[in-house]
Amino acid sequence: MKAVRIGICGLGTVGSGTFNVLRDNADVIAARAQAPLVVSVVGARRDNPLCDLSGTRVSRDIFEVAKDPDVDILVELIGGTTVAKELIETAILNGKHVVTANKALIAEFGNEIFALAAKHGVTVRYEAAVAGGIPIIKALREGLAGNRIEWLAGIINGTGNFILSEMHDHGREFSEVLAEAQALGYAEADPTFDVEGIDAAHKLVILASLAFGIPLQFESVYTEGISKLTPQDMDYAEELGYRIKHLGVAVQSDAGIELRVHPTLIPKDRLLANVNGVKNAVLVEGSAVGPTLYYGAGAGAAPTASAVVADLVDLARDFSAGQKNRVPALSFVNKALQDLPIVPMSDVVTPWYLRMEAEDKPGVLSQVARILSEQGISIEALIQKAPAAGAIRVPVIVLTNRAPQGKMDEAVRQIEALDSINSSISCIRVEMLDG
Repeated sequence: MKAVRIGICGLGTVGSGTFNVLRDNADVIAARAQAPLVVSVVGARRDNPLCDLSGTRVSRDIFEVAKDPDVDILVELIGGTTVAKELIETAILNGKHVVTANKALIAEFGNEIFALAAKHGVTVRYEAAVAGGIPIIKALREGLAGNRIEWLAGIINGTGNFILSEMHDHGREFSEVLAEAQALGYAEADPTFDVEGIDAAHKLVILASLAFGIPLQFESVYTEGISKLTPQDMDYAEELGYRIKHLGVAVQSDAGIELRVHPTLIPKDRLLANVNGVKNAVLVEGSAVGPTLYYGAGAGAAPTASAVVADLVDLARDFSAGQKNRVPALSFVNKALQDLPIVPMSDVVTPWYLRMEAEDKPGVLSQVARILSEQGISIEALIQKAPAAGAIRVPVIVLTNRAPQGKMDEAVRQIEALDSINSSISCIRVEMLDG
């Protein structure tokens, strides 16, 4: 068996994890890949004490790795979308296959990268770019290939899920839990990508492209974060029979494709509502198989390395079988991607949760109900709490039936204009996730 020669670029958390998995499980990997997988060279600015690089060639110039004739597959684990893009393009132009964990790069520049790879007869794989060690890319490309995917919904950012889990379980404020997540290393010093939904949006656009055979279009994803949620929202949702999770949702309908990331009320008896901590999970509805759930570690050195190595094994099998592009990078050949419209958020229809502070006097609820009714929105459930001692305002929680966001936005605008309503209204969509 001819060895498959690998060049790893980046020796951070995932890079060191990949190196160690390839070393520690070398015999099992070789048996499954039908060839030894050998790290020919590591490209990194500095060594990592978590890796024993003795006997391994090290280059301080990652672009030399991309041009190295002793490298069959380049593994890009440096992150970012500038140098990483140039590195991958250099590898492709030099006839290297590529494995990457870079969700931002694939989401924003994947269309052109895949086109370049196809032109030069090489493959780009990216299982580790979404949901860490969960093999969701492989499931969509291969396991569910016989299905029309109707919709998918996922908890695809572990940091956000940790924060919401702590807020729900212990009644803690967002800012307090965020600080703990940063101390634990779950959140970056600048947590914007995690808590405002950008990281989840990168991952969602990749999943949607595979599920529906559409081009990658990160700019079309509606993105809303979790920083405005409160422990009170968690409590009221629970009282109504729901839990709040931060979801990436993609739906195919006659109107087109919905691409959205936002907080969501989920019935608390659904499996997805009970995914807690830093775990990830993706629920996929297929036309033949029905609902399937994929759950596991969404980040970390070993889980993400597991996904990187799985891609390497797949490529090695292709080499040994003399196959090329056995499974395309996207679910359709690039030039045959479907040109489906993205549904405007104003037309997206869901049930809604509303929380407002209202004056404790007669007629307020009838005004709220009238405004909702005028927009064609009916009330499913309503909670009005007793005022605290000496308080003149009370929390009012409304659960509505399905309504387009455009209609709900107008209703909220009118309700907030009432003298009896104090401050802005908290609006959260509801997803039943019925399979």
